[in-house]
Amino acid sequence: MYFFRVSSPSKAKCRVCGVESVLVSSAIGVCVDCLRAGREGALKNALEAHARIRERYNLPARPPKSSDGIICKLCSNECVIGKGETGYCGLRRNVNGKLVSMVSADRGLLHYYNDPHPTNCCSAWFCPATTGAGYPKYAVRRGLERGYDNLAVFFYGCNFNCLFCQNISHKNLSEGWKLSVDEFASKVEGDRRITCICYFGGSPEPQLPFAIEASKKALERCSGRVLRICWEWNGCGNPELVRRAAELSYLTGGNVKFDLKAYTRDVAIALSGVPNTRAFENFELVYREFYEKREGIPVLTATTLLVPGYVDAVEVENIARFIADLNPEIPYSLLIFHPDWQMIDMPITPRKQAMECYEAAKKHLKNVNIGNKHLLALAP
Repeated sequence: MYFFRVSSPSKAKCRVCGVESVLVSSAIGVCVDCLRAGREGALKNALEAHARIRERYNLPARPPKSSDGIICKLCSNECVIGKGETGYCGLRRNVNGKLVSMVSADRGLLHYYNDPHPTNCCSAWFCPATTGAGYPKYAVRRGLERGYDNLAVFFYGCNFNCLFCQNISHKNLSEGWKLSVDEFASKVEGDRRITCICYFGGSPEPQLPFAIEASKKALERCSGRVLRICWEWNGCGNPELVRRAAELSYLTGGNVKFDLKAYTRDVAIALSGVPNTRAFENFELVYREFYEKREGIPVLTATTLLVPGYVDAVEVENIARFIADLNPEIPYSLLIFHPDWQMIDMPITPRKQAMECYEAAKKHLKNVNIGNKHLLALAP
């Protein structure tokens, strides 16, 4: 069971317009209106906050762009890492002109655990593990796979710096297990309770080469078994790697969960430290490559965390409109926020905000879900 501290929200003042509210994060330092309007100093203040926080972890304030560095193209940050510099995710470093990585296509830095069905997966409301959809090809029984597990794979390192992160231990790289593809596949092969693998973190993007190879090896070892491959990510990975990862989900009955943080560029950057434009591009890529080939069991879904004061009905409606332009049947989950990491002074998503966001999404999409509903009992 996951426990978190619920503290009394405190008011903070926007450093640009001066408005004071519990819906202004003291960590971000500016309000959503100033960010959305692109007012002078708004984004600068937010990025300075990210820089101060990342310095504590010996991580670069921004993705490095050295003129004579080594380029890494695993994610949309496309760091150009100069001598002595570290990439944004913290996993790669330029040592005397050579790119040295803590991970590779054969070795990952991770932690895993068995998570019994039904899990708190954001796709649990429609996936084969809980509905039996696609039985017997994609599910072991017609209903809930009670007695079976999801293998939850937590990757260390992330290409984002979300100030509300609920899995901040991903930055503690020294705590991760170093595991080879063969060791990972052996774990899956030896436990027949495992019917799906979900990669999260951090986020899988900085370790996608390993995750793809580990998945392929596990599927080879477990031929004839139900073994769904799923991804829970920010979506800003290398497009070709994203395509290969999504294909594994398509073939196995799994799904790809894009966490679309915000629609407005400056709001997304203020929350996560970097732009999320690539997420929308990759979402469309996965839709066009795979969604219509397996419509009965969605291979693609989106989630959005309803960060109080920042991810409001304006952001949600724009995201929902983007999804609906592809297909209004695509499932979309709105997740209730609880205070964590740098945004511990914020309230749980207010009920009013949750309902406004739900109604905004329903204008455009047919399948909208509210996740973490139990938190609304504690909401203002």
